[in-house]
Amino acid sequence: MRPRNTQLSRALLLSLCLGASKPVHAGRSCEVQPPRAERVAQGLELALRTAQALDASGAQVVVLARAGQDLSRWGLRWSHLAFAYREAAPTADAPGTWRVVHKLNHCGSDRAALFRQGLAEFFLDDPHRFEAAFVLPRADWQEALLPMLRDNAAARRLHQPRYNLLAYPWATTYQQSNQWLIETLASAAEGAASDRPRAQAWLRLQGYEPTVLRIDAFTRLGARLTKANVAFDDHPDSQRFAGRIATVSADSVFAWMQRRALSGPEQIVR
Repeated sequence: MRPRNTQLSRALLLSLCLGASKPVHAGRSCEVQPPRAERVAQGLELALRTAQALDASGAQVVVLARAGQDLSRWGLRWSHLAFAYREAAPTADAPGTWRVVHKLNHCGSDRAALFRQGLAEFFLDDPHRFEAAFVLPRADWQEALLPMLRDNAAARRLHQPRYNLLAYPWATTYQQSNQWLIETLASAAEGAASDRPRAQAWLRLQGYEPTVLRIDAFTRLGARLTKANVAFDDHPDSQRFAGRIATVSADSVFAWMQRRALSGPEQIVR
């Protein structure tokens, strides 16, 4: 039986790309495992606590993070970012429901799509840790983002379906999930950033610094041969051969937004 809480009961997946009905994950394979009741309950509880925190924030749009994978070996806390936004209120005295728009990889393949979900489904993707975090973008950014996120075509404008888990932040060959989010954020902040090269140029000017991972040649070769959603050919040779792989991490986006006073402080939900 589905929970009757309004926020949780509306957690139905609505793909922004027609026909994208396969299971999808943020860079993970689609190994089918029966859901465990206690983890489902934990996911629903986290969704409810997150909805309450977002309601209390007074925001219309936030950048929301989850800990889908254990990235502690890389010094990272959060694995995946999404926009959470309020739907239009059904009545004058009822707040709109929180929805999530984010990019998901098709089961470890080299393709991805954008999806619209409720908070419950967002946290039912078998996370590594039942915690969430969010930051509130500047008020003028929220105002620009809200109509973009409510409109499928506008949300897809900077989307590149060719997916690479470690996509280079300053190239357009591929795009990973956090990269779509930060480029869309740039487009909302700067109207002239109407395509990916312009969005990336704006991010450089605004001082965004990607995470640089140290990955040796043997590990890179193994990943490239065994994982369709990992590629390194978009990285500059000098950096790749030195084992320095730059990519857009959730932690780096949060750090940049707070360092540049583009958002409020990071808020944790447990």
